[in-house]
Amino acid sequence: MTLRKQVFAPGEYYHLYNRGTEKRTIFLDEQDHKHFLFLMYICNTAKSIELRNIGENFDRGETIIDIGTYCLMPNHFHILVHEKIEHGISKYMLKLMTSYSMYFNKKYERTGKLYESVFKSIHANSDNYLKYLYSYIHLNPAKLIDKNWKENKNRNVANLLKYVFSYSYSSLKEYKDKKFKIINPSQFPEYFKNPDDHKKELFEWLNFDNN
Repeated sequence: MTLRKQVFAPGEYYHLYNRGTEKRTIFLDEQDHKHFLFLMYICNTAKSIELRNIGENFDRGETIIDIGTYCLMPNHFHILVHEKIEHGISKYMLKLMTSYSMYFNKKYERTGKLYESVFKSIHANSDNYLKYLYSYIHLNPAKLIDKNWKENKNRNVANLLKYVFSYSYSSLKEYKDKKFKIINPSQFPEYFKNPDDHKKELFEWLNFDNN
């Protein structure tokens, strides 16, 4: 059994991520993406859940974590969270990863583990790092149209920014539409709230020359 080295503390922020075993694709179509997003919402509860009996209007009651940022990529995902109650992150991720793995294996008639390991985590223990993670997570989709955009001096910043903002499977959509369902911006610093500030900050990162 793999033991987790990271100890989560209420009131702290953490970057959570995992990918498919052998880097396999874990989101094969739109339904897969939507189901994972549905689970991200549903699993954030102290209640026991039976998915076959739960609809879109399920009353979660009190949530066990706060989510500030997320992004689903073809073979991995990123979630930036705030530990709300003791053991909230561990309980949430157990529900989320187990439920999606069961769904995926049943749909695609496969057996065995879906993820390469238990989920990984990094403590966001400074304001600068927390703000960086916001940009890092939301810019992940840029790799889908320019895998090496960071090294590409001729990268099309306007196209990359447009693609990132139109990507359907990240929390930028919730920030842009100001319809918060999965995320809870109120538990995160101010830079998570204004869509125009989001676009300006991401533009600066995309335009950054690190050569």
